[in-house]
Amino acid sequence: FTETTEFDYNTLLTRVRELAFLNKGIALTLTDERTGASDYFKYEGGIIEYVKFLNEKKEALHEEPIYVEGSRDNIQVEISLQYNDSYTENIYSFANNINTHEGGTHESGFKSALTRIINDYARKTGMIKDNSNNLSGDDVREGLTAIISVKVPEPQFEGQTKTKLGNSEVRGIVESLFAEKLQEFLQENPSVSRRILEKALQASRAREAARKAREMTRRKSALEVSALPGKLADCSSKDASISELYIVEGDSAGGSAKQGRDRHFQAILPLRGKILNVEKARLDRILSNAEIRAIITALGTGIADDFDLSKARITKSSSDDRML
Repeated sequence: FTETTEFDYNTLLTRVRELAFLNKGIALTLTDERTGASDYFKYEGGIIEYVKFLNEKKEALHEEPIYVEGSRDNIQVEISLQYNDSYTENIYSFANNINTHEGGTHESGFKSALTRIINDYARKTGMIKDNSNNLSGDDVREGLTAIISVKVPEPQFEGQTKTKLGNSEVRGIVESLFAEKLQEFLQENPSVSRRILEKALQASRAREAARKAREMTRRKSALEVSALPGKLADCSSKDASISELYIVEGDSAGGSAKQGRDRHFQAILPLRGKILNVEKARLDRILSNAEIRAIITALGTGIADDFDLSKARITKSSSDDRML
């Protein structure tokens, strides 16, 4: 038989666009002679435009991305970043145009400088009091989109897929260059700096609220039947492998489901109306929702770092209405 390679145009398109962003001013054209499709890329703004491209469907906290460029010991560094109103971080790092999916020393240097300089600035401006804890790395990176690109004469790649930069000298160079430029930016742009700090402080408060909520959920889960949701019609079986949880809307549906269930292995949990969509919600808001807490407690596994499947009270769940 004959082996052939099928090129996926969209995969190549993503890579060619990426290269055009990483090498400002170069013109690249991708043409598919099979279909006649063709795309042209040229970005004079380089990774600044890359960050804008990644953030185009988000609400940016500041109009123009922060940009840092410099070189030391023949290592070139380019960084661009912009905060948005989301709750996630998106950091993409590259070494010699190679996407370092696993991070590496350049990414570590960036993160270290970002956390240190933002905390220093927050304390100098009084936004963090002397007796308060520092913002964590997660706090200062919430809602951040960043591109880190370095050019290294002799790169050392590590990791299972060789997509992690291992040159130890790169960390210090990236950290010092970025720290110096970021400090200047924060001092020269106080209004933008305040918005960034307010975002990080809000993340810190949410993280602390989530920690307290997790502690509360953990304590409740440690109790036996008394900790179970009041409206839960539990099953008699203690065998999680056969136990089922049916989630129904409202007490009326709950009453009908209770009449039609097998009490031995089917539990019924009525919930009030449409519950919170957790996909884009912060953990503190998720855990403050009584209906979601009821589901967590009924399942018994805990959540996030405390998740333990071996503690599951029930392993099958459904919002199916076939029982009704």
